[in-house]
Amino acid sequence: MDTLHVQILWQIMEALRESNQLEDALSNCLDLFCKGTNSPKGTIWMLDDQSKRTIAITVYGTSDATGESAGMGEGLVGRVIESGESELLNASEVQNLKLAGADSPGITGKNVLCVPIKTPKNIVGCMLLTGKEEPYTEDEKTMCEQCCAILALDIEDKGFAFRPFEEREPIVTVRNVVKEFMNGEEVRQVLKGVDIDVYPGELVVVLGESGCGKSTLLNIIGGMDRMTSGEVVVEGKDMSNPTEDELTKYRRDYVGFIFQAYNLMPNLSAYENIEFIAEISDKAMDSMEALKLVGLDEKADNMPTALSGGQMQRISIARALVKNPKIILADEPTAALDYETSIKVLDVIEKISKENDTTILMVTHNPEIAKMANRVVKLRDGKISSIRVNLHPLKATDLVW
Repeated sequence: MDTLHVQILWQIMEALRESNQLEDALSNCLDLFCKGTNSPKGTIWMLDDQSKRTIAITVYGTSDATGESAGMGEGLVGRVIESGESELLNASEVQNLKLAGADSPGITGKNVLCVPIKTPKNIVGCMLLTGKEEPYTEDEKTMCEQCCAILALDIEDKGFAFRPFEEREPIVTVRNVVKEFMNGEEVRQVLKGVDIDVYPGELVVVLGESGCGKSTLLNIIGGMDRMTSGEVVVEGKDMSNPTEDELTKYRRDYVGFIFQAYNLMPNLSAYENIEFIAEISDKAMDSMEALKLVGLDEKADNMPTALSGGQMQRISIARALVKNPKIILADEPTAALDYETSIKVLDVIEKISKENDTTILMVTHNPEIAKMANRVVKLRDGKISSIRVNLHPLKATDLVW
């Protein structure tokens, strides 16, 4: 094994030593696997002992595979889990190869390496690397096998628990979404082909530096902006090129928005700001009930100028919630708030997600907030760089930064 692979092996052990959560361990190791082998795409799959299905937990690269599953012997992943043996396939051997079950996407013309994550006694999952132009080498396979064995032993030693989420249909499907702006005489591409699924009742956090495209993605899903190309499907309805009437109905009845700047009407009281939105919705809850849900019913008559920043943000949450939307989109909802106020706002968002079973997609640049999410999507330069499942999301009140 060459020097680079020895370094990767040590980096894997260091990453595991520093990881106290399974999702961190898997995500950190997958990053090292992909970088060490120059693989543009990678996925780690974990075996659920009860259902005997293997589920994609963390993804490196542009495709959202989290939530896909394979039974024993189904596709390449199921085959490796069943046999416990690695498979190294060159491009000519993977024509329309199914990765998981019959409905999973296939791959064509790329090289593949799939390695079981196993102890001497048990198989706990597998690691899949794809999309590489040149063939994987035997040295790379050996390195990955040794690293996966260390990962499996660490999972067993630390008693990491794997809790799969149930199989379900996505509420929002985004495929190959591109967004371009004119910058003078030049075309600037903000989103460069984004794929993601959002599932009912989950809290998804989108992370990324300023300018990476996360707010643009949120606005396209919410019907506030139009994409240049691609596909957006919401509960089976194609919203890729909606009419103005369809957009208006979608924004009014289906989506709630929480903005960084609150966007409250200054000449209306807290209650009136919420009631104004309730009056244009056919399925609105009582406005005072929405105020109670965010803990501000006693501030109903206050004008925005008499409220703190955190209180104004909670009013904006109540305003989004009063429509009984299927989806709430939150764009940097705590960016202008101090730590203590941010935790109060995030606690409200968490309760809405859990108690109302509302799907929430939240954009933030703060990686600590991602720890409360069901899944974390990282954007970099207009593309998804990774997606991971949080197997044990933290409570908002347990977040520290």
